Order: sequence, then structure tokens, then C-alpha cells
Amino acid sequence: MEFSAEQIAGILEGDIQGDKTQIVSGLSKIEQGKKGTLSFLANPKYEEYIYTTEASIVIVNKTFEPQKPLKNSTTLIKVDDAYACFAKLLEVYNQSVEKQPKIEENSYISPKATIGKNVYIGSFVYISDNVTIGDNTHIYPNTFVGDNTQIGSDCRIFSGVNIYRESQIGNHCTIHSGVVIGADGFGFAPNSENNYQKVPQIGNVIIEDHVELGAGTCIDRATLGSTIIKKGVKLDNLVQVGHNVEIGENTVIAAQTGIAGSAKLGKNMMIGGQVGIVGHISLADGVLIGAQSGVPKSIRKEGTVLLGSPAYDANDYKKAYMGFRRLPQILDRLRTLEEELKELKNK
Repeated sequence: MEFSAEQIAGILEGDIQGDKTQIVSGLSKIEQGKKGTLSFLANPKYEEYIYTTEASIVIVNKTFEPQKPLKNSTTLIKVDDAYACFAKLLEVYNQSVEKQPKIEENSYISPKATIGKNVYIGSFVYISDNVTIGDNTHIYPNTFVGDNTQIGSDCRIFSGVNIYRESQIGNHCTIHSGVVIGADGFGFAPNSENNYQKVPQIGNVIIEDHVELGAGTCIDRATLGSTIIKKGVKLDNLVQVGHNVEIGENTVIAAQTGIAGSAKLGKNMMIGGQVGIVGHISLADGVLIGAQSGVPKSIRKEGTVLLGSPAYDANDYKKAYMGFRRLPQILDRLRTLEEELKELKNK
């Protein structure tokens, strides 16, 4: 699709500096900008590129004033927040390239399912008995939706997602390819024969509104009750959420993090990549956990910052790490002192 500078400024409520009839049909990074594309400048570190970019239109903050001449073909659109406005345009672009509502051939929808208005269901999607799908939801090809599952309105469920029975998914959720929702939790009990007997997992998964799940993420069903992902949670790719876990509102978790069963995470947490959290603990609201940390116990104080494995207070960790880095020099000094002491004793 093509947009003029005037149309873009109208969407963003911005001011045009340059040719209002300038046309763009694609997006680009400012350092890789080409003619006919739209870019943005929000971080001052990238300002040098605005003087060399070939991008036809660049979104900038209203406070930006060029220190050097721009290329004649570059039109600026000045807005209050360039980064937020560019994100808004990306959303408009996403909507423009989405599939139109329809049910494609080779999909199966149970006669007992309830499908809302303006829904897209791709080829080879399987919708089981008593499933409810809300208005404006898109389900892309090769996705399975199990019995008695509820999916809200305005959701995007991409190809190859598997949603097991009894799952509940709220409104405005995005679920990326390869996600598995509601597989059995890791429940096994050792028996007298030194084997492991499976403990049936008969609970479900509840995902509230405005949740996004990255590709390959797995959320296990509860043994009893529910595994709960609360409103506004964002999970990166390849996150593992164990059975009966609860994740509080607006918590964000980076890739390859694993959360063991029955852990309770507070709201507004930020968790880095490759973090491990043991089961049956509680973490307070606003806790921040650095990448590759291992959390072995409950944290009661809100806003605590954790680093390390096992994880502990970030300030203490940094002090300890400084000591660890100096350990070779400390050992050298210790050996020198030991030799000097030995010489003194031999005199």
C-alpha cells in the first residue's frame, strides 16, 4: 500500500516539514533507508544517519532540529513521540496486510462450535466440539483447538498452534506459531518398582486479555484448578510455564525462561532471558530478574532486583562479582605474602 506524507501526518497528528505529497510504500531502518520508504529517528545515537538516509519520509520528535542539511528528497514529520508514533504506524501496516475474514477450504469446524462475526479460519484448522470463538479473531492454518475451549474477540492465533481442551483465552491476545497451550504438566510420582507413575492433569489454562505468547512457548495445564496468565502479560519465544503457575498482570518474560510448577509471580515483573524459577515459591510485584539467574526461594519485597545463580540482591551480587574478578590478583598477593612469611620464619 502507498501512503502520502499528508496521510501519515493525519494519522499521527504530526507536522510536515517538506513535501506533503511525498509517497512511501514500505518501511526501513534509518541507516538502511531507501527511496520510497518511511523511517523514524527517536534515539539521538542514530542522528548521523538522518543526513545520509535515502528514506523519503522520516518521523522525528518535535524537538529535533537538523544540525546539517538534509537530502532534498527527505520529508520530516514531527510528532510528540517518534518511537510511539512509528509503532502506531506498524500496527496500521499489520492491519492492512491481514487476511480478510473468511473460512478457508479444508478446515474443520464442529457443528457444536460457535463462531463470531468477521472471523478468519485458515486451511487445515481443526475446531473441536463446544469451542467458542469471538468476533474479529484470526486463526491461521494448521492450528488445533480442543474441546470446550473459549477464545475471545480480536485475537491472532498464528500457524501451528495447539490449544488443548478446556483452555480459556481472553480478548486481544496474540499467539505465535508453535505455541502449545494446555499440554499436561510434568507430574509423575515414583512407585515401589522405582518407576514413575503419571499423575493425571485435569485442570486447564486461563489466559486473560491483551496477552502475547512468543513462538514455541509452552503453557502446561494445571493438575487441579488453573494455570493463569493474567492481563497484559508478554512472553518471549521458547518460554516454559509449568502447571498451576500464576503470572501477574503486565509481567514481561524474555526467551528461554523456565518457571516450575505452582510458582506465583507478581505483577509488573521484568524477567531476563534463560532465567530459571523453582516451583512453589512466590515473587512480589515489580521484581526484576537479570538474565541467566536462578531463583531458588520466595521474594517478598516489592521491586527487588536479582542477579546470579542462585539469585540474590543485585547490589550485593555486583560487589561479590568485583571481588571474584580480582580473585587471581588476590591469590597472587596471598602466595607472595606466604613466601615472605616463610622466609621470615627461616631467619
